[in-house]
Formats: sequence, structure tokens, C-alpha cells
Amino acid sequence: MKTIASCVQEIIVSSPFLEEGLSRQIINFSALAKDLNKPISNMLRKPVKDGAIMMALRRYQQPLNLEMTQRLSLVFKNLGDITVRSNLSDFTFQNSNTLIKSHTKILEQISTNNQIFYAFTRGMFESNIIISTSEKQSILKAFENEVLIGSQDRLSAISINLPKGNSKIAGLYYQIFKRLAWEKITIYEVVSTTNEFTIVVEDDLVDKAFSVIKRLKY
Repeated sequence: MKTIASCVQEIIVSSPFLEEGLSRQIINFSALAKDLNKPISNMLRKPVKDGAIMMALRRYQQPLNLEMTQRLSLVFKNLGDITVRSNLSDFTFQNSNTLIKSHTKILEQISTNNQIFYAFTRGMFESNIIISTSEKQSILKAFENEVLIGSQDRLSAISINLPKGNSKIAGLYYQIFKRLAWEKITIYEVVSTTNEFTIVVEDDLVDKAFSVIKRLKY
């Protein structure tokens, strides 16, 4: 049977920003209770009082997993180097039988140049390439017979070296995305390997994003 408390918990758990705001004690309980009155009344199929909702909000306790919290804190303290690469371009192509051949041409061309940033991701229906803008014309030529879905210049990548065993830590990426979202930083692309995590943002956001990620260590 649903109660006001269970409805409050369901709404908070499904709203990361709301949960974060409550944990920081930066949300006005009275104003939030009024805002939640209609959805909770609909969930219970009867009118409820703001005071009852406010009481449930005050009594709400976030699930505490001390072990997970400690492991997350340890991972962030042991983050490796943070590297920023600018002057990047992003290309998205429709998958085809010849796409890999086009991709091979680029790999052969840049294989001896370690200064070029390059990331390739293949999805079910489309593939994405992030590469140094200096190679933009080479990409367009190599993929001239492919269907270009979209492209974007003036991008930067921020790469983080993660400690070994990071793939076993629940909530690691969530914490990174959450902090970026709180600062209203839009992520253009994400590239991940076992021990390296890279976000791609537009140039005007890179300084702000770097500052957020650097603060993860503290």
C-alpha cells in the first residue's frame, strides 16, 4: 500500500538533482512540499496536505552504503593524470559495408603520428570518429562515399586516468556525470576504456569542466 512517505521516496530516488539538493540541505521543504502535492495526490488518488508531505521530506533518509562511499572516495583520491586536448572535430557516419575500409585508410595515415588524438566508436547503426581538426580534410576524403550524419568542430577532450579496479566501483561514472550536470556542463561525447575515461565538450566549456573534474580529487 502506497503512503505519502513511499511516494516521496519514489520521487526523490528518481530525481538525482532533487536527492542531491536535499542531501546538501539547500532545498526549502515547504516550497518543495507544495510542488510535490499534485503528483503525490495523483499517486495516492486522494488529496494530501502539504504539511504531511513536508514531514515525510524531513524524515527521508538517503540509503547509506558506507563501504561504497569509502571506495568511491578512495578512487577519486587516486585519480591519475588529467589531460586536456583541444582542436578536435567529431564526425558521425551511417554504418555501411565499406565503412571499415574507409576507417582503415585513416588509421594507416595517422599510425606514425602520436600527436594526433583519435577515437572511434561503432554503434548498431552509426559510427563516430573524434580526431584532431588538422585531419578534418583527410577524414572527409577517406569517407567521401559514406553518409555523413553530423559533424562538429571546436571541441576539446578531457581524459582521466582511473585506478585499476575502477570497473568494480558502483556509481563511479554517476558521480562524475552528476557533478558536471550540476555545473550545467553539456557533454558532447564520452569515450571510455578500462582505465581511462574521456569526456568531449565544446571549447567554451572546457575550462569549467576541467575545474569540476579536478575537484573530484578533493
